[in-house]
Amino acid sequence: MTFTHLDESGQARMVDVTAKDPTVRSATASGFVRCPPAVMEALRDESVPKGDALAVARIAGIQAAKKCAELLPLAHVIGVHGAAVSFETGDDGVGISATVRTADRTGVEMEALTAVSVAGLTLVDMFKGIDKGVSIESVRLEEKTGGKSGTWRRQA
Repeated sequence: MTFTHLDESGQARMVDVTAKDPTVRSATASGFVRCPPAVMEALRDESVPKGDALAVARIAGIQAAKKCAELLPLAHVIGVHGAAVSFETGDDGVGISATVRTADRTGVEMEALTAVSVAGLTLVDMFKGIDKGVSIESVRLEEKTGGKSGTWRRQA
């Protein structure tokens, strides 16, 4: 078996993508922050003690997409040309969606997943003063487009 992130001597390495042509690529990831009723009430009433939780989490998610290569040791530094983070509030929590776009040599799946993860962590931080029972669930890739492998979508 051949491992792409190991060299001939078994040492970790970053895959060399120099020869690959840049192409337009995108990835969308999602996640869910499960919240107790008191947290959802504060969010609806705009009374979260730390301020506008969704605005802060949106910026944190976008920033995280741009910092992905600093967090994941073998991820490539790529140009994040677009990043959007959105939220859907419900009775039991907040759904998170992040879409990241680039025109580069490798995909942005990890950037989208990182955006969702950090947005979720930010919501936990914003809500922990209300109730420490907040949890992050189901962070996953929903779709990716572009590159050699083309389009992939999660089946329902």
